[in-house]
Amino acid sequence: MTSTAAIRIVLIDPPSGVRFAVQRGRDELLAPAQTTTDRIIFELALKVLDASCQPPRFGGPYVHGPSAARFVYVNSGSYAGEAGTCWSRRIKLPLKDITAELLQSLAAGDEYLLQAEIAGRARDGGPACATVPLLRPWQRLVRTQAIAV
Repeated sequence: MTSTAAIRIVLIDPPSGVRFAVQRGRDELLAPAQTTTDRIIFELALKVLDASCQPPRFGGPYVHGPSAARFVYVNSGSYAGEAGTCWSRRIKLPLKDITAELLQSLAAGDEYLLQAEIAGRARDGGPACATVPLLRPWQRLVRTQAIAV
Protein backbone atom coordinates (compact mmCIF):
# COMPACT_ATOMS: atom_id res chain seq x y z
CA MET A 1 0.00 0.00 0.00
CA THR A 2 1.35 3.41 -0.97
CA SER A 3 1.31 6.26 1.53
CA THR A 4 2.90 9.69 1.62
CA ALA A 5 5.44 11.41 3.82
CA ALA A 6 5.37 15.19 4.17
CA ILE A 7 8.86 16.68 4.28
CA ARG A 8 10.31 20.12 4.86
CA ILE A 9 13.70 21.07 3.44
CA VAL A 10 15.39 24.06 5.08
CA LEU A 11 18.34 25.68 3.29
CA ILE A 12 20.47 27.52 5.83
CA ASP A 13 22.39 30.64 4.79
CA PRO A 14 21.67 30.61 1.03
CA PRO A 15 23.45 33.27 -1.05
CA SER A 16 21.26 36.31 -1.58
CA GLY A 17 19.92 37.04 -5.03
CA VAL A 18 19.97 33.41 -6.19
CA ARG A 19 16.71 31.61 -6.99
CA PHE A 20 16.15 28.10 -5.57
CA ALA A 21 13.44 25.56 -6.46
CA VAL A 22 12.83 21.84 -5.90
CA GLN A 23 12.82 19.84 -9.13
CA ARG A 24 9.55 18.04 -9.88
CA GLY A 25 9.91 15.42 -12.59
CA ARG A 26 12.18 16.46 -15.46
CA ASP A 27 11.28 20.10 -15.96
CA GLU A 28 8.77 21.34 -13.38
CA LEU A 29 9.79 23.38 -10.34
CA LEU A 30 8.37 23.82 -6.84
CA ALA A 31 8.82 27.33 -5.45
CA PRO A 32 9.77 27.85 -1.80
CA ALA A 33 7.01 27.84 0.81
CA GLN A 34 8.88 30.53 2.73
CA THR A 35 11.97 32.68 2.14
CA THR A 36 13.86 34.85 4.64
CA THR A 37 17.31 36.41 4.44
CA ASP A 38 18.93 33.38 6.09
CA ARG A 39 16.60 30.47 5.14
CA ILE A 40 14.68 29.04 2.23
CA ILE A 41 12.01 26.49 3.10
CA PHE A 42 10.31 23.93 0.87
CA GLU A 43 7.44 21.63 1.80
CA LEU A 44 6.47 18.65 -0.34
CA ALA A 45 5.15 15.11 -0.16
CA LEU A 46 6.99 11.93 -1.10
CA LYS A 47 5.28 8.66 -1.99
CA VAL A 48 6.34 5.88 0.38
CA LEU A 49 6.39 2.75 -1.77
CA ASP A 50 7.85 0.41 0.86
CA ALA A 51 8.60 1.44 4.44
CA SER A 52 9.68 -2.04 5.55
CA CYS A 53 13.14 -1.95 3.94
CA GLN A 54 16.17 0.17 4.79
CA PRO A 55 16.38 2.62 3.28
CA PRO A 56 12.64 2.83 2.67
CA ARG A 57 11.64 3.02 -1.01
CA PHE A 58 10.30 6.39 -2.13
CA GLY A 59 8.67 7.46 -5.38
CA GLY A 60 6.72 10.30 -6.88
CA PRO A 61 7.58 13.35 -8.95
CA TYR A 62 10.12 14.82 -6.50
CA VAL A 63 12.17 11.63 -6.12
CA HIS A 64 15.13 10.89 -8.39
CA GLY A 65 17.84 8.23 -8.62
CA PRO A 66 17.99 4.44 -8.30
CA SER A 67 15.74 2.72 -5.75
CA ALA A 68 18.58 2.08 -3.26
CA ALA A 69 19.88 5.68 -3.44
CA ARG A 70 16.90 8.01 -3.86
CA PHE A 71 17.27 11.77 -3.50
CA VAL A 72 15.53 15.12 -4.03
CA TYR A 73 17.07 17.82 -6.26
CA VAL A 74 17.14 21.40 -4.98
CA ASN A 75 18.00 23.49 -8.04
CA SER A 76 19.54 26.95 -8.09
CA GLY A 77 20.21 29.68 -10.63
CA SER A 78 19.27 28.80 -14.20
CA TYR A 79 18.18 25.30 -13.11
CA ALA A 80 15.63 27.03 -10.85
CA GLY A 81 14.27 29.15 -13.72
CA GLU A 82 16.38 32.25 -13.09
CA ALA A 83 17.33 34.03 -16.32
CA GLY A 84 20.58 35.94 -16.74
CA THR A 85 22.45 34.28 -13.88
CA CYS A 86 25.92 32.79 -13.74
CA TRP A 87 24.73 29.98 -11.45
CA SER A 88 23.51 26.56 -12.65
CA ARG A 89 23.71 24.16 -9.72
CA ARG A 90 21.75 21.36 -8.06
CA ILE A 91 21.87 19.98 -4.55
CA LYS A 92 21.24 16.25 -4.14
CA LEU A 93 19.47 15.68 -0.84
CA PRO A 94 19.77 11.93 -0.09
CA LEU A 95 16.74 10.21 1.41
CA LYS A 96 18.74 7.22 2.75
CA ASP A 97 18.75 8.57 6.31
CA ILE A 98 14.96 8.53 6.61
CA THR A 99 14.29 5.41 8.65
CA ALA A 100 11.24 3.19 8.87
CA GLU A 101 10.86 4.38 12.48
CA LEU A 102 10.68 8.01 11.36
CA LEU A 103 8.06 7.11 8.76
CA GLN A 104 6.08 5.18 11.37
CA SER A 105 6.13 8.27 13.62
CA LEU A 106 4.28 10.16 10.88
CA ALA A 107 1.43 7.67 11.00
CA ALA A 108 0.02 9.46 14.05
CA GLY A 109 -1.61 12.00 11.75
CA ASP A 110 -1.29 14.59 9.00
CA GLU A 111 -0.08 17.21 11.47
CA TYR A 112 3.49 15.79 11.35
CA LEU A 113 6.30 16.13 8.84
CA LEU A 114 9.98 15.28 8.56
CA GLN A 115 12.47 18.13 8.39
CA ALA A 116 16.01 18.22 7.00
CA GLU A 117 18.39 21.16 7.26
CA ILE A 118 21.18 21.61 4.73
CA ALA A 119 23.65 24.34 3.86
CA GLY A 120 22.44 26.64 1.08
CA ARG A 121 25.86 28.14 0.41
CA ALA A 122 28.99 26.44 -0.95
CA ARG A 123 32.55 27.22 0.13
CA ASP A 124 32.98 29.46 -2.94
CA GLY A 125 30.11 31.67 -1.73
CA GLY A 126 27.71 30.50 -4.43
CA PRO A 127 24.77 28.13 -4.03
CA ALA A 128 25.51 24.70 -2.57
CA CYS A 129 25.73 21.84 -5.05
CA ALA A 130 26.32 18.11 -5.34
CA THR A 131 25.44 15.77 -2.47
CA VAL A 132 25.32 17.80 0.73
CA PRO A 133 25.41 16.44 4.28
CA LEU A 134 22.57 17.11 6.68
CA LEU A 135 23.32 19.82 9.23
CA ARG A 136 21.26 17.82 11.73
CA PRO A 137 19.49 14.45 11.39
CA TRP A 138 16.00 14.19 9.92
CA GLN A 139 13.51 15.04 12.64
CA ARG A 140 9.78 14.73 13.09
CA LEU A 141 8.00 18.03 13.74
CA VAL A 142 4.46 19.22 14.09
CA ARG A 143 3.58 20.90 10.79
CA THR A 144 2.74 24.19 12.49
CA GLN A 145 5.89 24.09 14.63
CA ALA A 146 8.17 27.05 14.07
CA ILE A 147 11.29 26.43 12.03
CA ALA A 148 14.10 25.39 14.39
CA VAL A 149 16.92 27.92 14.64
